[in-house]
Amino acid sequence: MKKLVIYLITAVFLSFGFSNVTSAAGNTYTVKNGDTLWAISKKHNVTVQQIKSWNKLTSDKIKPKQVLKVTGASAKAAAPKKTAVKAASTKAYKEIKVKATAYTASCKGCSGITYTGINLKKNPNAKVISVDPKVIPLGSKVYVPGYGEAIAGDKGSAVKGNKIDVFIPNKQRALQWGSKTVTIKVYK
Repeated sequence: MKKLVIYLITAVFLSFGFSNVTSAAGNTYTVKNGDTLWAISKKHNVTVQQIKSWNKLTSDKIKPKQVLKVTGASAKAAAPKKTAVKAASTKAYKEIKVKATAYTASCKGCSGITYTGINLKKNPNAKVISVDPKVIPLGSKVYVPGYGEAIAGDKGSAVKGNKIDVFIPNKQRALQWGSKTVTIKVYK
């Protein structure tokens, strides 16, 4: 794991070039445990797609200590477009009908660490759902009826298509959740 982190940091510095390292300090963000691209994009008032583009990311997966570029030439141009979209009164979310089940980090052999790096054992009150990234991008903010607002921060081998798994820290409560069909809102 340490080798991978060192490799990623080295790759990021090389991609910025040594001459830009000091000037890029205000334009970068170092990923912390539990961060998602969505949360980072909101913090820096840019889109997830911009962060992915600036960092040549092909997926939503990020790792702690990874250094991301969070500004670019198009960042200033993106803000007016965002307000123009709101002025056009388009929906700020899309609705998807899904089958919702529950999972817990307390099972035998479970690490409690989500695909995006959120430690569910250390953060038992986190509202995280497991999704199929082809349907709901990792890092998306989602509203699930009966559960509340959550982050699409995990994926699982059994979560395919229009299916989600909501994280519930208590095994008994997760079993009580059962399986239900709900219409969720995925915020853009």
